[in-house]
Amino acid sequence: MASSARSTKRSTKSASGSVDPPASPRPIGGDPREVLRDTFGLPHFRDGQYAVIDRLLAGKNVAAVFPTGGGKSLCYQLPSQMLPGVTVVVSPLIALMKDQCDSLAARGVAAARSDSGLTPAEFRAASQGVRDGSIKILFVSPERFFNERFLASIDGLPISLFAIDEAHCISQWGHNFRPDYLKLAGLTRRLAAERVLALTATATPEVLADIRDAFDIAPDDCIQTPFHRPNLRLRSSLHSAEQQYNALAERIRSRPRGSTLVYVTLQKTAEEVAERLTDDGIPATAYHAGLDKDERQSIQQTFVQEDDAIVVATIAFGMGIDKSNLRYVYHYNPPKSMESYAQEIGRAGRDGKPATCEMLLVPEDRVVLENFVYGDTPSRHAVGRFIDLVAGQADTFHVSHYRLSSESDIRVLVIRTLLTYLELEGHLQATSPRFDSYKIKPLVTSQAILKHFDGERRQFVAGILSSLTKGRTWFTLNMVLATQRLGGDRQRIVKALDHMAEQGWMELQATELVHGYRWIKRFDDRKTVADDLFDRLARREEGEVRRIDEVYHLAAADNCMAARLAKHFGQSLEDGCGQCSHCTGDAAGPVPATKPRPLGSSVARLLGDVTKQYPDQFTHTRDKARFLCGLSSPALIRSRLTRHAGYGVCQHLPFAHVLQQLDG
Repeated sequence: MASSARSTKRSTKSASGSVDPPASPRPIGGDPREVLRDTFGLPHFRDGQYAVIDRLLAGKNVAAVFPTGGGKSLCYQLPSQMLPGVTVVVSPLIALMKDQCDSLAARGVAAARSDSGLTPAEFRAASQGVRDGSIKILFVSPERFFNERFLASIDGLPISLFAIDEAHCISQWGHNFRPDYLKLAGLTRRLAAERVLALTATATPEVLADIRDAFDIAPDDCIQTPFHRPNLRLRSSLHSAEQQYNALAERIRSRPRGSTLVYVTLQKTAEEVAERLTDDGIPATAYHAGLDKDERQSIQQTFVQEDDAIVVATIAFGMGIDKSNLRYVYHYNPPKSMESYAQEIGRAGRDGKPATCEMLLVPEDRVVLENFVYGDTPSRHAVGRFIDLVAGQADTFHVSHYRLSSESDIRVLVIRTLLTYLELEGHLQATSPRFDSYKIKPLVTSQAILKHFDGERRQFVAGILSSLTKGRTWFTLNMVLATQRLGGDRQRIVKALDHMAEQGWMELQATELVHGYRWIKRFDDRKTVADDLFDRLARREEGEVRRIDEVYHLAAADNCMAARLAKHFGQSLEDGCGQCSHCTGDAAGPVPATKPRPLGSSVARLLGDVTKQYPDQFTHTRDKARFLCGLSSPALIRSRLTRHAGYGVCQHLPFAHVLQQLDG
């Protein structure tokens, strides 16, 4: 990738505290300050923004570590208007992509998004705009890179900037590791992206090191702004389960009115708390992923527009919501990590005015969080079965992650993690994913399509159309058979289908996603590999539990909460914040441990009965503990045991405690 030896001059601060860059000649035409004012209507750069933009325009790869609400999006939006090619922005947050497209359109900046929710007409319009240069920013969800049509549509495009939002997802040491993010580094090289920008609000020193290694970012090109925000007042308080709701209602009533967000862990808790608040004369709305899309959007819009709305939400709410005057963030249930806490409180007080962030801590709430962690870890037997399934594959192969999940009884997200570990250990190399089937709805006749082609091209398209199998409304194209029939050029078939869809001659739906792999080094000893993978998952499980411990230590407030949070992200706050629960002398104090209870004879009888009825589902202790604690698995879902009356009978007990008693 291009690089520049030009040194970056020191920025100067204006009287308002925002950062104004010095004028300097640059390899890209134009002045960023003019674009900032003329296109984005902003008088000054915020802290860190110019340092990032300056390096990008000089052709460097850059990491931007700004706190939530610190202005990361401008770091790719502005360069996109100065660079000659397209800017591709990868983000897992569809709501953010839509909001940013709307916001940019209001400023006269053309942007498009490509995610699984697009209609065929929207996909065609976005593809055409990117190709003809009228659209300079393309927001892409990570799963789109598994779509052959999408990859074909951007293959060969001049990508001036490849920006990765939530870049901490690339790190297996991070709080939100997404295996697919590891493939983004290779993708930037495949697409010949000229420069890369990695953005995150929550990078510990270990995670930042992983980001730098993946995207070849020099230490001097990692721009970090101060984590501590002095307008946020961090509070924590300790309650019993019976006191918790009354404490929340009292806080809302006694403090000045203002926009309020209450975070909970479970969907049913969101519904219950919002209903109780409303019944008590405090109008509140529940928000969670179980609501339909239109209702979620309506709640978000109302929340953004009103100055004193109250939303009780799971973590599904808040991602990408642009609201500057959020005055209160309450954690009715604790966050799962320090990183999650930082993101969630970071949505408060973006206007710079005081905001209060309080955890209403109930000791028993950690059981739910811990059990979520334990629910992802499969049994050692299941990992062994996974290894056997992979070992039986050909030298190059395509496989469905969902089929592997079903046949090994391991959740699909864990399957992806295990395959990534095999890649990291040098056993496998990922190749291009593909769809083994396409569903096609013709909008014109075959003859109307064929009249646009002649010669060999007409014969090729006719071969595709004659390979379709008719259904009631949709035709099906089996790509494996069509590729064999038409001479093996699969990519040409995909591009032809894409072209016909763009012309409005048909609608396309890709189905049966399979992922490609190539063997690099076969297993010498399957048992050893399975043992190593299981140990790795167990260590990750322990790490996630430690993350919960860190949250409870923060809530205990035995030292400055803001200082402890800053230290977690590699920064220091020497004198304390002066306003958190510790600094004001009303710390929650040590959080008492929950006392384990014996399972009892009724649970033993239940387990005996269900084991006799479903002997194949309960051959291992961990399977029994999952059933009792209400932790689903592919096998439990397939056998409908998640509907059994005894499923989840021990959901309020720590999984580790249940597992220990069953082992004893």
